[in-house]
Amino acid sequence: MTAASSVLPLIVVPVYNHAESLRQIVNAALCHGPVLVVDDGSTDMPAVPSGTIAVMEPDAFPPTHPLYALPVYYAHHPHNMGKGKAILTGAAFAATLGRTHIVTIDADGQHDPQDIPAFLSAIRNEPLAIFVGKRDFNTPNVPGGSRFGRAFSNFWFRVQTGKDVGDSQSGFRAYPLAVLNKLTLAESHYSFEVEVLVRASWAGFTVSDVPIRVLYPPRHERISHFRPFMDNLRLTILNTRLTTRAIMPIPQKKFAMDDAGKITVLRPMKSLRLLLSRNEMPRDLAVSGAIGVFIGTLPIFGIHSLTILLVLGALKMNKLTGLATSQLCMPPFVPAMCIEAGHYMRHGTFLTEISWNTLGLEGLQRIWEWALGSLLLAPVLAFLCGLVVYVLALIVQRSLADPEVAP
Repeated sequence: MTAASSVLPLIVVPVYNHAESLRQIVNAALCHGPVLVVDDGSTDMPAVPSGTIAVMEPDAFPPTHPLYALPVYYAHHPHNMGKGKAILTGAAFAATLGRTHIVTIDADGQHDPQDIPAFLSAIRNEPLAIFVGKRDFNTPNVPGGSRFGRAFSNFWFRVQTGKDVGDSQSGFRAYPLAVLNKLTLAESHYSFEVEVLVRASWAGFTVSDVPIRVLYPPRHERISHFRPFMDNLRLTILNTRLTTRAIMPIPQKKFAMDDAGKITVLRPMKSLRLLLSRNEMPRDLAVSGAIGVFIGTLPIFGIHSLTILLVLGALKMNKLTGLATSQLCMPPFVPAMCIEAGHYMRHGTFLTEISWNTLGLEGLQRIWEWALGSLLLAPVLAFLCGLVVYVLALIVQRSLADPEVAP
């Protein structure tokens, strides 16, 4: 999938009880390519005799059906299974038609089908990227919940991947089937749209924005099937699961890259070669490594990895490097150095007695000395680690540019 001519999209419209707006959306979308409507168990439309995935003739729908006389593909779920499941149904059917991509657009009328060409142009330029419509919120009637939800979701995406996306909750998207087929996805409702972006990013695929318009009707005219309690609960559980996985210093399998391996301080040159092959810069790796050691030196029991993840995610730095270098600070050596430094700062002498009395009964004093000593040693160790990572990264970068130079 390298040439623009090989890009064959199918427009997918998932629908659940949006009969009033469905016809207008589909009719406009047909101007830009073939359309599949996935009816996710709607109860506000007449039954369709076929009820299965099929090529529908214009007269296949009852006259009272919103799709009457429209030449669309149609899929029907016997009951509501969730938006994520509807999207996957659309992707599976697109594959049977020999299509390479699906462009999903919501049926509630918030999205303008005239923006579809922007997605078609984007996937021709970058066929293996997922494109997400970034809604223009400079428009009337934008709900406060939508603004907060987007900012909140974008924050967690940055924490979990170290990357930015403009609108991780937008349903107007373009998915390459080749990407969807590589991902293991567990969500089937609205949370699917968050999970798929995170896992695609972990797998090495690009997630990019496409600016789109959005229309929000006045509050009393708005129809939404987002269930605040249940769907927010699903999102909370999902974000907890994804964040926990992101904390683990075990890299996810990369499908979009040839190189694969584990980032570890036990194999620094190999790890740096792998990171630099992913277009990381030596300076950025050095800063990430320094931050990892700085945080790892602090006596913040049990939350070192989470803190590193949050800080490096917010700074858009390499989390794997920070997590790997923080392992250098594991007990007993670095904590012992901090305690000795802290003890000297308090008493003018080093702690020479290692016993139950000094480490057990006087444990709170040792923790205080650890904290005090870490304020002195954390910047020093972070600087030294950053310097070493930078020098090694430059050596590896030179070897990548000149294969005759051995790392």
